[in-house]
Amino acid sequence: MNNKQLTILGTGNIGMAIADGLLDSKAFQAEQLTLTRRKVQRLDRFKQMGVAITSDNLLAVKNTDILIIAVEPQQIDDLLTEIGPALVVGQHTLVSVVTGVTIEQIRLKIEADIAIVRAMPNTAISLRESITCMASTDSGDALEIGQSIFNTVGETVVIEEELMGAATALGACGIAFFLRAIRAASQGGIEIGFHSNKSLLIAAQVAKGAAELILKKGEHPESEIDKVTTPRGVTIAGLNQMEHEGFSSAMIKGIVTSANMAQGVYKKD
Repeated sequence: MNNKQLTILGTGNIGMAIADGLLDSKAFQAEQLTLTRRKVQRLDRFKQMGVAITSDNLLAVKNTDILIIAVEPQQIDDLLTEIGPALVVGQHTLVSVVTGVTIEQIRLKIEADIAIVRAMPNTAISLRESITCMASTDSGDALEIGQSIFNTVGETVVIEEELMGAATALGACGIAFFLRAIRAASQGGIEIGFHSNKSLLIAAQVAKGAAELILKKGEHPESEIDKVTTPRGVTIAGLNQMEHEGFSSAMIKGIVTSANMAQGVYKKD
């Protein structure tokens, strides 16, 4: 992004995934990025790539334009209190990927009219395959800035802020749900005769192919399912057995449960 400087505050798993994706996209060069973390030694591989690494959040804020806050919900209050006095209206755009913390709650903590975006990517961002749901109450170009960042590492969807809990469950937690489905499929493959490595490869590629059918053809899943189910066939027999065991219901209940929990993970001071 031209000569913009970007800092990720609290570079844990999701922060590192974002950094990996941004560097791979070439949207940001290593010298444009700063990563902060208490245990900076865990960021050595980024340091070797030329990325600035520090445990000093205030120093990082002063030397940047775009701030991505990626700490845990229970850590955000202390972080906002720390960096609030250093935020400059018109210079800084703040992007929060912290679960359950609203834009208004952030604004009250920093006590400044800074442009704020909430974003919810997932860990596939490291491979530039994330879906990132975004929301902002800012009337300026905050959303455009957010999209210009996250469009380089996947797809973005602008939503109402009230849906960010749902976005967390479906878009972020969803990575784990689908990975578990792939693992289950591969275990089934082992039981019917495949070695584990081949079974996992087949299951993962089938999942990738299924997703591409939806994304590239724009069809509803059921229309594609209809193409591989025949009367008294083996596919419909397997599908029906899965449904008898609660496959769809379990997935739906898991997503709803995660969405409900996402609303309450942040405990205000």
